[in-house]
Amino acid sequence: MFDLIRRRLLTALPTLAAVVILSFLLMRIAPGGPFDGERPLDPQTRAALMSAYGLDQPLPEQIARYVGRLARGDFGPSLVYRDFTVTDLIARGLPVSLTLGALALMLALLLGLATGLTAAARANGRTDHMLMLGATLLTALPSFVVGPLLALVFGLWAGWLPVSGWGDGDAAHILLPVIALALPAAGAIAKLARAGLAEVLGQDHIRMARARGLSSPRILIVHALRPALVPIASYLGPAAAGMLTGAVVIETVFALPGLGRYFVQGALNRDYPLVLGVVTLYAGLIILFNLLADLAYGWLDPRARR
Repeated sequence: MFDLIRRRLLTALPTLAAVVILSFLLMRIAPGGPFDGERPLDPQTRAALMSAYGLDQPLPEQIARYVGRLARGDFGPSLVYRDFTVTDLIARGLPVSLTLGALALMLALLLGLATGLTAAARANGRTDHMLMLGATLLTALPSFVVGPLLALVFGLWAGWLPVSGWGDGDAAHILLPVIALALPAAGAIAKLARAGLAEVLGQDHIRMARARGLSSPRILIVHALRPALVPIASYLGPAAAGMLTGAVVIETVFALPGLGRYFVQGALNRDYPLVLGVVTLYAGLIILFNLLADLAYGWLDPRARR
């Protein structure tokens, strides 16, 4: 298992460095700048601001300075939120985004596994077909479509739940965003669980378990579930990444004070350090989630460790 971690880390560090450099270059190539407002600045003020933030230096030198700050854990100052550093803004928004993503992932796993188990227990029956049809529909609907629909139905029409704000992190405010983020992933997990169980249930050791008179629930949960979870473990890394990126849209739709709000505002205002800080953090989290998914895969299937 330690060899697996070492191999993943050897590829993770160059990947993160490539993401940082490419993001830095793309931000500089994009038209506009952080000091382009409705009222243009006079040349002296603009030159002073560019010099103060080091934006007048050659690109290789700017990249080297930024990477050096990242190595010290410093994301730099925000060009728009002048009273805060990027680290301060991340510290304010990251707990909201992680809470939203973690709850959505747990809900997706719960719904997806329950649906897949139920469909596999009634394979090729009407219930199986109906559940898989529903899972396919959920997979086809992205979160930025599900979110406004849920807000319209349960918030504006029914008036049961608030459609904006974080409150104090209470269930009423986070329920709709969590559901909107979880449903597409739940559909994919349900289909993977159903397919994995269908393959495992046709193997010899399952037939022997049935011949010994074991009950169907015990066969499903004790003997078939672990090997059927292998494709789901492979999917968890991309699923967590999708929830992180999808949370940017969901936080904007439901007006949540997460990293998504700062990322959108930073992109609109060309706040280079803020956008780069969020992108770098997201890239690091995605690499971490993929590493955890690989470890889960290796635990479920020891052959993957080699």
